[in-house]
Amino acid sequence: MFRVISRGLFFKVRYNNFHKSKPAPLIKRKLSVKKELKEESQHFVSILNNQDLISKIPFEDIRNFCFIAHVDHGKSSLASRVLELTGNQGQEAQQIANESAHKRNNFEMSDDTLVMNHQKEKIELLDTLSVEIERGITVKASAATMLYPHPSAVGPEGVLLLNMVDTPGHVDFGREVSRSLSFVQGAVLLLDACQGIQAQTWSVYDKAKALANPPKLLVALTKVDLDAARPIHVALNVSEWLGIEDPDSILTTSARNRIGVAEVLDAVCREVPSPKALEDDNGVFLRAQVVDSWYDARGVNCLVQIMSGTLKENDRISIANDNVQQSFSVQEVGIMLPRSLRTASLMHGHMGYVRFGLKDPRQAQPGTVLIYSADSSNVSNFIIPKLPQSLQSKSVFYASVHPMDGDGFEELCQAVDKLVLNDVGLEVVKTSGGAIGSERGGPFLGPGLKIGFQGLLHAEVFRQRLLDEFDIDAIVTPPKVPYHITYFPSKSNKVKEQYTEIIEDLSSWPKVGTRFKIEEPVVEACIMAPQAYAGNVMELIKRKRGTKLKTNPIDEEIWLFTAQMPWGDIITDFHDELKNVTAGMGSLDTSDADPPTQEADLWKVDITLNGDVVEPLAFVCHKDAALFEARIVCKKLHEVLPRQQFVTVIQATAGGKIVASERIKAYRKDVLTTGGSKAVGGGDITRKKKLLEKQKRGKKRQQSGGKVTLSQAAFNSVISRSS
Repeated sequence: MFRVISRGLFFKVRYNNFHKSKPAPLIKRKLSVKKELKEESQHFVSILNNQDLISKIPFEDIRNFCFIAHVDHGKSSLASRVLELTGNQGQEAQQIANESAHKRNNFEMSDDTLVMNHQKEKIELLDTLSVEIERGITVKASAATMLYPHPSAVGPEGVLLLNMVDTPGHVDFGREVSRSLSFVQGAVLLLDACQGIQAQTWSVYDKAKALANPPKLLVALTKVDLDAARPIHVALNVSEWLGIEDPDSILTTSARNRIGVAEVLDAVCREVPSPKALEDDNGVFLRAQVVDSWYDARGVNCLVQIMSGTLKENDRISIANDNVQQSFSVQEVGIMLPRSLRTASLMHGHMGYVRFGLKDPRQAQPGTVLIYSADSSNVSNFIIPKLPQSLQSKSVFYASVHPMDGDGFEELCQAVDKLVLNDVGLEVVKTSGGAIGSERGGPFLGPGLKIGFQGLLHAEVFRQRLLDEFDIDAIVTPPKVPYHITYFPSKSNKVKEQYTEIIEDLSSWPKVGTRFKIEEPVVEACIMAPQAYAGNVMELIKRKRGTKLKTNPIDEEIWLFTAQMPWGDIITDFHDELKNVTAGMGSLDTSDADPPTQEADLWKVDITLNGDVVEPLAFVCHKDAALFEARIVCKKLHEVLPRQQFVTVIQATAGGKIVASERIKAYRKDVLTTGGSKAVGGGDITRKKKLLEKQKRGKKRQQSGGKVTLSQAAFNSVISRSS
């Protein structure tokens, strides 16, 4: 307690002193103007107009950097302004950007007042996928190559070659962020001047520092022109918690009004080092490492970084692995703007795309190295760079994916094969040919695939991309969580010795009456939320069976909560509930726990429709919550399942008993009238009862053989079952 109080007093004194005595450097920055800049009417250097300069720039004048941040902290917007300033979006846009960049006293800013001189305008983002544009998030890293004059250039041209990567911010795409960081020498950590440090801010910061060769880290504030911005307050918090000695070194930016864009570029050029050459680089042997891959109408494309040598069109190349056999002819080589620009060659240090007729997308995973086919026999004599094992794709959970159309399984397989190349986080484990349990689909779903995802948002984006890019409406079942089941010796189940197995598919769950112990996976949850919602957050953690809860105030407004929580509760609807109880201001990040599992009293809840078990709708929850969650699922299924010509009975069973039930009434034709309002039988009750009994028997036959159509909303009922 004393540590927290004393730290709070120190922060308050430091904040007041800084606000009174040193506001000027942070409040009113002056952009450093390069000596060689001419009048505004000059011909600006850009990669569109000066493509010949690319081959003249020495290796020492190359800078590789990326933007990292919490989701929606302005990465893509700022990256787009950087492209505008360097001329990648055309000379007219570059001239406007340069005029804005070189106007002194552009704005005055403090925690209380703000004076702006620019109008709002739409920003052309790097995001190209329709799902990115619709949701306003980045789900896939984008790269771009730029030319930028700067005094730090050692070459005679005085121009630097910049390779920029815009990374996703959501926690589901954290491994893509880590891989991007491994290919650059600098990273700009962005923080929203209104929100400050968030959960993913810690996450991406730790990812950058955990690398074997961590990139040079620069810190910048975004959205400083908003009325709610608190740049001084956030800058002091960042310097305190990230160990930055001088808060004045934190850059201030706004993509909307082009504030500080040139400052960010100047800082990158000045402080980010050039890439290091391989120790055995002789300038001849080619080593091109795959950074990313994507699929388009022309086939497989690879974004590569030239570690040594030169890659040209018509070269014969091979993939460096244990069995270097197949040879490919390079069809096209170029750079990304981020649109492709054909250059016919890529030199040492360049980052660009290559097409070479690759057929199998799984051969183009990030970290794959391309070499000359002629050198394949000597590959063991050279250093082949590799990505650390920790950066390889590792699924967070698995789910079954089924086509809505029962005959569309082959089309689904082909579409997933193409998406696997675009989305390295996907992991296709097996198809229906050898499927067990929910991959079979049962009587309600067709055959499906078992696919690994990085999180719930990743699964939603995957389903949306299937619909947008391949016109395939698919169903994604609830996440599968690996449970450790320990069976004890028993005569009933004929177990003679104790043994443990890992169960993901709930069709393998132990039967009622079996003696066993369950251990569920747990994670360390890191939550950041305003202090006003601290009670709501702690109540939510308690309700989700969180343990070892710790709180730590970051400042007077934001608190940090850490707890050990069951993974099965995190990946369902915890994030949505956190947003609800914190008015959308809470953020979440997770990491591995030690130990990774804990013993729990869990029950499996089966959902049946008209007596048939729907295995994909089954879920596992704590014994005390089984009745409550089963009722919620049944009620939600009652709302989303379509009404049929027969009665649909929804039941939930747990522990061998029916714990919840709902009925959906059948459509009913009025058989007592014929043509208009004429009554059957002239009022004879016997005739009327005979017709009603006949209708009842028909409905019963339909109920026994009818098929209930399931939609994605039905499976979402299981995912969001606790609210």
